[in-house]
Amino acid sequence: QLQLVQSGGGLAQDGGSLTLSCAASGSTSRRRFTGWFRQSPGKEREFVAAINWSLDTTYLADSVKGRFTISGNDAENTVDLQMNGLKPDDTAVYYCAVTTTFKPFDPNRYEYWGQGTQVTVSP
Repeated sequence: QLQLVQSGGGLAQDGGSLTLSCAASGSTSRRRFTGWFRQSPGKEREFVAAINWSLDTTYLADSVKGRFTISGNDAENTVDLQMNGLKPDDTAVYYCAVTTTFKPFDPNRYEYWGQGTQVTVSP
């Protein structure tokens, strides 16, 4: 089993910054990708970013490119999502997740999920 614990998030103003962190423990050796997803009320859970297990390949959704950065720390088994230039449209509950597959964009392929963190961006 693998456990994910999220930290960070909260309230920011339009144009502000926040950092989300995801700490993994347990059976971390089977990870292929760690991803971040977000979900707003009434909307589907959407892909935000992902990083592979060797931390050398990253993917970002078009809506966050140039503003968000995903990075990892192998020694600490953490993956961070640095969010700059936040917009009200970024308001959502953010989830980190791990997949043991090579499908980083599909939330249905992720087997392990963090508890979720609210990010609210005020105009």
